[in-house]
Amino acid sequence: MHGLINRSVQNYVSDTFGYDVWGQVTGSADLGFTEFEAMMTYEDDVTTRLIDALSLVTSRPKHDLLEDIGTYLVSTPKLEGVRRLLRFGGVTFEEFLLSLDDLPDRARLAVSDLDLPELEMDERASGCFELLCRGAVSGFGYVFVGMLRVIADDYGALVLLDHETGNDGVEKVFITLVDKDFAQGRQFDLGARVG
Repeated sequence: MHGLINRSVQNYVSDTFGYDVWGQVTGSADLGFTEFEAMMTYEDDVTTRLIDALSLVTSRPKHDLLEDIGTYLVSTPKLEGVRRLLRFGGVTFEEFLLSLDDLPDRARLAVSDLDLPELEMDERASGCFELLCRGAVSGFGYVFVGMLRVIADDYGALVLLDHETGNDGVEKVFITLVDKDFAQGRQFDLGARVG
């Protein structure tokens, strides 16, 4: 797993629960270190142990924590670049959804060795979408639920989101677009500089 992903988990835990809890998590995961290097690669098992330990230390279900991590990634000002990368996917929320297939390739333009899960978006019916998420580590579907919740608000769309993991391990996120113009969307300018 790319260190950028593990470093994002580290930042989420430190910002949300504090450095003492982060120390407990790394100790419980038996990592032997407390700081992830963003540009290194770690075994996938490290990320799995990290999420398991986070659930144990905080007494919260893994799926809730993973969804919160997704929310954190696109709502924290210091990670504005993630939100901008996502918003390049389309002018409307529907366009954005249909561009998610290309997200791993767009992410690799920014970080060449970043391997995100394989994503496949299908429009099942008008306003009903299904995102398939296949990754080396399970749980990315929940991360996308958190991200999609924030991005839908960003576009001013009202959506219903549901998650399911199939017997084959493929995660499915079901997206129902209830109202694409539910609220005023957040202003977004492709030419704006990230500060």
